Amino acid sequence: MGWTALSELVPLYPLYALLFLDTGLSAAEISLLFAAWSVTALLTEVPAGALADRWSRRGALVAGGVLEAAAFVVWTVAPQYTGFLAGFVIWGVAGALVSGTVEALVYDGLAEVGAEGAFARVNGAMTSAELLVQIPTAAAASVLYALGGYPLVGWASAAVCLAWAALALRFPEPPRERDGTTLVATLRCGVAEVVRVPALRLTVLAVALVGAMDAVEEYFPVLAGDRGVPTVAVPAAVLGIMLAGALGAALGDRADRLSDRALPVPLLLSGVLLGAAAAVPGPPALALVAASYALYLAVLVVAEARLQERIDSARRATVTSVAGLGTELAALLVFAAWALGGVAAVAALVLAVVPVVAAGLRRPPVS
Repeated sequence: MGWTALSELVPLYPLYALLFLDTGLSAAEISLLFAAWSVTALLTEVPAGALADRWSRRGALVAGGVLEAAAFVVWTVAPQYTGFLAGFVIWGVAGALVSGTVEALVYDGLAEVGAEGAFARVNGAMTSAELLVQIPTAAAASVLYALGGYPLVGWASAAVCLAWAALALRFPEPPRERDGTTLVATLRCGVAEVVRVPALRLTVLAVALVGAMDAVEEYFPVLAGDRGVPTVAVPAAVLGIMLAGALGAALGDRADRLSDRALPVPLLLSGVLLGAAAAVPGPPALALVAASYALYLAVLVVAEARLQERIDSARRATVTSVAGLGTELAALLVFAAWALGGVAAVAALVLAVVPVVAAGLRRPPVS
C-alpha cells in the first residue's frame, strides 16, 4: 500500500493540463497529446504484460517508474509540443509496464504464502490508497508550484517516480514456470488462453466492462459545476466523491463474500443512484454520485480479485493486461454515452452491463 500511495504522489498529476495551457498549447494540440498517450498505452498494454511474465514482474515495475521519471524530465527540459508528445509516448509505455503487473505480482506473492484469499482485501486497500493520496498530492503540487513553478514540480515528480521504482526493487517475486521460450510465445499463450477458455473469456469481459465505468470519474468536476457548485468549491466537492469511493474500495473484501446472486446488487444500485443524480437538482445530486461511486468501486475490487483467481500464474500479467486493454476500449463507450446523454446515459450503460458482470464474476462450482 505504501508503494501504491507513493506511485500516485506525483505533483504533476493535478497540474499537467494547466502546464499545457500555460505553455500556449491550443485545445486541439492538447487533445492530440491525450490521443497519443492513449494510443501508445493501447498498443503496448498486452506486450508489456507478456514482457512482465517472460522476464520479471518486479523488473517491469522498476522500468515503468524509470520511464515515467524520464517522461517528466523531458517535459521539464523541453516544455513545448514536441517535448510533451515525446513525454506522453514514454509515459504510455511506462503505464503499460505497470498495468496488470502489479496485480500479478501481488496475487502470486500472496499465493506463495497461502494467502491468495486476501487479495480482495489487499487490492481494495491499494485502490483506497490511490484515491486518498490525491489529498497530499494536491497540497504538494500547490506548495511546489508556489516555490519554483512548473520546473520544480517537474523535477520533484521525476524524483517521486524514481523513488517508487527503487521501492519496487524490494518486492519479492515468487519463482514460477514460464510458458514458451520467447516473448512472442508468452504473448501468444496468454491471449490464446483468454480466447480458448470460455469462463476466463467471460470474466475478462466482465472486468473490462466494470473497469471502464471508472471513466465517469473524469466528469465529476463537470457534474459538480452543472449542479451549481461554485468553481472554487468544485475540488472539494470532487474530493468528497473520491473519499466515498475510497470507503467503497476498502469494503471490497466484504463485497467479495457476497453470494453470486447478491454480488450484482451493489452495481445495480450504483447505476440506479447515478441515474437518480441526473434528475436531482443542486448539490444533493453529488451525494447520490458519491454513494454510487462507493458501491461501484466495491464491485470493481471484487471483479479484479475474481479475475486473478481464474488465471494461470505463468500468464497472469499477460491476461490481466488483456483485461486492461478491454477496459481502455470499453471506456470509449462511457465517453460516447456522456456525449450523447450525460450522466443519465452513463447510468443506463452501468445498468446494461450488470447481466454480463453477474455471469462473468460467478464463482465456479465446487467439485
